[in-house]
Formats: sequence, C-alpha cells, structure tokens
Amino acid sequence: MTIERYETGPRMCQGAAHGGLVFLAGQVAADPVGNGVTVQTQGVLEQIDRLLAQAGSHKSRILSATIYLADIATFAEMNAAWDAWVDRENPPARATVEAKLAAPEYLVEVVVVAARGEP
Repeated sequence: MTIERYETGPRMCQGAAHGGLVFLAGQVAADPVGNGVTVQTQGVLEQIDRLLAQAGSHKSRILSATIYLADIATFAEMNAAWDAWVDRENPPARATVEAKLAAPEYLVEVVVVAARGEP
C-alpha cells in the first residue's frame, strides 16, 4: 500500500495516510502569541479540519485524539472550543494531559488519528 504524506518539510510532515487511516502530527496554533487557550484551540481545530480534508477524511471520522495542555488549569477553556467543534454523534476516544510544549507561547497541541472517508 502507498503511504501519502501531507505538507512535508525537512523534519516531518503534518499528516500521513496509509490504508484506511490518517495520522496527523501534533497541531499547534499558527499564531500563538497573545492568544489564549480557547483561541489557540479553535485555530488548531481549523488546521485539523483542513488536513483531514486533504487526506480524504473528516472530523466525524476521528478515532482518537490526544490533547496536550501547557497548563491543565485551562482544561475548561480548551473544552469550550472542543465542544463547539466536535461531532457529537461521532466523538473520538480522547485523552488530555498536561505537558511542557515545544515553546512557551504554545498552550495547546492536538494529535489525531482518523479513518479515511467522508462523513
């Protein structure tokens, strides 16, 4: 089977698909400076929508999501954005943890695995 890669750079790609699965790299805010967790989460979820569409998938097809928060005290703020976005009829398995992210301006990072196919 062919492996497809999306938005490939010298170190990594933003997504890869193999068979019926799509794997996205950890997505962080494109413009994190001055934005809180809710705004950063909204931006990350928009990026996930875009990458899944490139791979022939959709948020309703997400199997699992891992969310990393720089401060677990912002859990409710992140959930406000997540709850407005997630497909309520097809919610993924999900874990949320506190972690030190790659740069201090990043407050949230999201990794997803999805099945291919349209909703």
